[in-house]
Amino acid sequence: MQIKTAKYLISSPTFDKCPVADKPEFAFIGRSNVGKSSLINMLVNQKNLAKTSGTPGKTQLINHFIVNDSWYLVDLPGYGYAKRSQKDRNRWEQMIEHYMRKRENLINVFVLIDSRHSPQKNDLDFLDKLGKWQIPFVLVFTKADKEKPLVVKRNEQLFLNKMRETWQFLPQSFITSAEKKEGRIQLLQFIDDCIKEQ
Repeated sequence: MQIKTAKYLISSPTFDKCPVADKPEFAFIGRSNVGKSSLINMLVNQKNLAKTSGTPGKTQLINHFIVNDSWYLVDLPGYGYAKRSQKDRNRWEQMIEHYMRKRENLINVFVLIDSRHSPQKNDLDFLDKLGKWQIPFVLVFTKADKEKPLVVKRNEQLFLNKMRETWQFLPQSFITSAEKKEGRIQLLQFIDDCIKEQ
């Protein structure tokens, strides 16, 4: 898939304020500080489409971008350790659950996992929720350039092994580096294949 255009569309506080569900939609989510904005910018080949920030928890709304005028890319708030009140976190969780469960055109969720770390409980807990809600997802291991390839591969395997304890089928997984554009072709191919299957 060639990316010809990618434009910011709207930021919505609740799922029912999102754009009309008339195009295939792909959402990106992960723990705060997992490199989500950098990955989105790398995918669409733009430096500043998604705002990167040194402050975890900056994304607080459902951010829609339109790519090639034919599909939506959605940047969702991170989960995890963002320094926010419990009330804020509960509101986000509810917003994300409503979006995931009620958005009819949502094709797939890309769950970003920091490849530098061994399996983290809040990532695994979030995947369990997606399983419960029956939402299709794939894993995207980020920041592969920040660690030795063997460590990245080992952390991916540790994560998948951890999932095997409770999951019958494992999702597809990708290893990426926004810095080196690693995984870009594979992710775009995956999106392209999903759109063709619609």
